[in-house]
Amino acid sequence: MKSAPPCAPSKAQAIPRTIRVTRLIDRFREVYPTAHCELDFSNPLELLVATILSAQCTDKRVNIVTKDLFKRFRTAKDYADVPQEELENAIRSTGFYRNKAKSIRSMAKDLVERHQSQVPSTMATLVALAGVGRKTANVVLGNAFQVNEGIVVDTHVTRLAHRLGLTKRTEPEKIEQELMRLVPRTDWTDFSHWLIWHGRRRCTALGPDCKNCEVANLCPSCGRAGQKKGREGGRARRSKTESKG
Repeated sequence: MKSAPPCAPSKAQAIPRTIRVTRLIDRFREVYPTAHCELDFSNPLELLVATILSAQCTDKRVNIVTKDLFKRFRTAKDYADVPQEELENAIRSTGFYRNKAKSIRSMAKDLVERHQSQVPSTMATLVALAGVGRKTANVVLGNAFQVNEGIVVDTHVTRLAHRLGLTKRTEPEKIEQELMRLVPRTDWTDFSHWLIWHGRRRCTALGPDCKNCEVANLCPSCGRAGQKKGREGGRARRSKTESKG
């Protein structure tokens, strides 16, 4: 891998967004050639369930839980028929397990009653399922059906879209719409993977590694990201220490 380019936030800011996105795509494709959804699944139903479980939970933890879950529950009817408490116990470690169990059971009942137990492959039919929003639908469409219907906007995508100067929006739906106008449709699914991988491996929330960042010369926030939070965190720690003295 090539060494990180120099950090030049003012020059990056001067690059028109459309050109910046084109260069980012070229660079991310080189840096993360195998980027993919990091939830383990072997069919659309498994991915749908895993994505619901991933809310406020790490993919690593979800994959630990689904390793046994997918052996116990193989069809939509299995999830629809399982008692609420039994499913809660099976997914407890993912957090918010009561609501997640309720969502999975309701979603599965919709699949059984309206879709012959099969996961549909269109945005309209997916978001009509109980407990399924646009973000979840985008994950399933892009990764289980290879359909570029939108761009997944999670916390990593939101953070990097802001730091890379691609949007100033804060609402996920509006961030997605803005990114969809900038990114070629054929790259929608991959673009979310690239941002998520970069957000997990390089541009983390509190400790962005700008020094080694592969897209430093394209980032208007290079050398600045995380500084405010870092200073505030330092002041808070000092204040806490002083109060103990």
